[in-house]
Amino acid sequence: MAISAAPVRPSAHAWAMDAPPDPEVRERPTRRRFPAAYKAAILDELDRATEPGAKGAILRREGLYSSHVTEWRRLRALGGLEALGRPRGPRPAHPLVAENERLRATVGRLEARLTRAEKVIAVQGNVSALLRELSLESAEPKDER
Repeated sequence: MAISAAPVRPSAHAWAMDAPPDPEVRERPTRRRFPAAYKAAILDELDRATEPGAKGAILRREGLYSSHVTEWRRLRALGGLEALGRPRGPRPAHPLVAENERLRATVGRLEARLTRAEKVIAVQGNVSALLRELSLESAEPKDER
């Protein structure tokens, strides 16, 4: 059985394999990031590929997974090139949401402080009434028997 080497074709996109990869394993892996123009070019190339096995060859050549292509197609359908260029992850919250949360926390603290102050005032009123009652008792003439 003879093993034939696939013809070495220069990459259609110089970005993917400019230099041989560094054999050193990094302490912490880094996520690959693909520019929007690169994603669009790959999707166009995949859309034009009609021969059997051509799409798989493109993916192998570029070091991509089919999940990349699936996600890129979904993004392209949602918003074209702009959607392909958006960063991953959750969208930042609207600034008013953060301001609203901050104000709600402040209101909560102030309401708790008001409740404590009302309790202190009630206790002071009770103490004042008790002292008044004691002073009135001591001011009353005592029966001498």
